[in-house]
Amino acid sequence: MIGTVGRTGLAAVAAVALMSGCSDVERALNRGGDTPCGEYVTQDADTKRITVTKFVKERDNLSTEPSGTAVDLTIMAVDVLCSGQRNADTPIKNADVAGMIVNK
Repeated sequence: MIGTVGRTGLAAVAAVALMSGCSDVERALNRGGDTPCGEYVTQDADTKRITVTKFVKERDNLSTEPSGTAVDLTIMAVDVLCSGQRNADTPIKNADVAGMIVNK
């Protein structure tokens, strides 16, 4: 028989497994660069980071996680694009990171 401590431990393990599963599901369903601005601006900070990280991986054709600097710069570019964007359907992949750094 499982005691109270054992049940509490099992419940904690199950909760952690469910939480990590949600994160994996969220990453899998996330549209990355195809995410429209209207959806992006409603995301919380963690979800925005997941979205932009996926976008950077797609854009740069990376098999590993991109650098934090690359993600941070892209978040800034996407925030600029989406904050002034009148068309909520514009995908975040239209953000111009290079244009923020180098005068074109």
